[in-house]
Amino acid sequence: MNVNAEILMNVTPTETRVGVVENGVLQEIFIERENHRGLVGNIYKGKVVRVLPGMQAAFVDIGLERAAFIHAAEIGDGDANTPINQLVHEGQSLVVQVTKDPIGTKGARLTTQLSIPSRYLVFMPGSVHVGISQKIEENGERDRLKQLVKDSMEVEGLTGEAGFILRTAAEGVGEEEIGADTSYLRRLWRKLQERIADNKPPSLVYDELPLSLRTIRDLSRPETSKLLIDSRETFQKIEQFCQQYVPEVAEKIEYYPGPRPIFDLYSVEDEIQRALERKVPLKSGGYLVIDQTEAMTTIDVNTGGFVGRRNLEETIFKTNLEAATAIGRQVRLRNLGGIIILDFIDMTDTEHQRQVLRMLEKVLEKDHTKTKISGVSELGLVEMTRKRTRESLEHMLMETCQACDGRGVVKTAETVCYEIFREILREERAYEAGTYLVLASQQVVDRLLDEDSHGMADLEAFIGKAIKLQVEAQYTQDQYDIVLQ
Repeated sequence: MNVNAEILMNVTPTETRVGVVENGVLQEIFIERENHRGLVGNIYKGKVVRVLPGMQAAFVDIGLERAAFIHAAEIGDGDANTPINQLVHEGQSLVVQVTKDPIGTKGARLTTQLSIPSRYLVFMPGSVHVGISQKIEENGERDRLKQLVKDSMEVEGLTGEAGFILRTAAEGVGEEEIGADTSYLRRLWRKLQERIADNKPPSLVYDELPLSLRTIRDLSRPETSKLLIDSRETFQKIEQFCQQYVPEVAEKIEYYPGPRPIFDLYSVEDEIQRALERKVPLKSGGYLVIDQTEAMTTIDVNTGGFVGRRNLEETIFKTNLEAATAIGRQVRLRNLGGIIILDFIDMTDTEHQRQVLRMLEKVLEKDHTKTKISGVSELGLVEMTRKRTRESLEHMLMETCQACDGRGVVKTAETVCYEIFREILREERAYEAGTYLVLASQQVVDRLLDEDSHGMADLEAFIGKAIKLQVEAQYTQDQYDIVLQ
């Protein structure tokens, strides 16, 4: 099936949100907030503060609130059997890269095996290997691309000094593009080497691109028909970036000045709300129940109201096939990571089991994040793992509810504030109001008067109307009303 992909980018001073829409349906959502940007890909000059021989690991101070964690397998050539004491010692300087953001109570995960991506290549200073994405399958194309990289390395004087991996986006590109990427990465690495030599630990050496530019570099593919951006300033920055690094994407980017919020075009806001719910309805009448815990995520499939037309086995098979498609999408949309246990409805027919697994694999082929699926276990469960690099959508947008002592979740005051801003903008476009009165909980009003007071002031200036605030003691944190006056 032909995939028509569109990328929608909603930019405000406080956060950037990117939605990947395929054939009119939201598949992935990326959110980056200005006050706590993701760290994955950042390179630091850190200092070893504690070595743990029993765990074959060490804690490294990279200037964050919590010390980051590095395993022996991630140091040097990656031999997990070498005692950690022989690899590092307390007080030692170490150049490291973040591979996992701090999640929950866990600090960031690190590696010394550095990699710096560009559009078509990943530069690896500690390696001499030339690899290629597994998604490029044709042998002739693989050989051609490898040769292009080796030629470029020779020209840039990198042979024997560094390694490269060819990314999926490199398929079909010519000598000029590969040469430009190689040259850019060599220049960048020389600058970083100077910073590493001059800086004292802990210090940031290389800051990964913001989400808006990462989207252009990593997510735009041949099947991407357009990239819509609702901020003129960001559009101009992306335009300059495209001209410099990815000219073939430049014609696909468009500025969206439309009256409707960009995320309302494909009901993206509604989809985000639905992605925060436990229950996911299926078209047939069945449903999924998704529960995230510290150790793993469980997904349960139920037939619900679906009774089928033939026999029970056929009903179960149809529901499981539909569930496999929905699970593939939900895993990407919610950014579920780590161990995921799928409890399909029990199937006695092994051919049915095989088809359901094949459907799940097919849906997850589009996922950029590495996944691994096991067969059906004796208990009728399917285990899968998905690489976890950043927090899931739920962990990012929700927090533990004080009222129910952690048994449920509630939107953060920050998330509610941004929703209020968006709702006022929406109502301003639809109705003629003199002023706006926001009724909300104490926590939300406090935040609007303190941390988000600039956002409030900017919004008032933008719409040219006053926004009044009133505390409603009975409201929970994620409840609010906007009264037009």
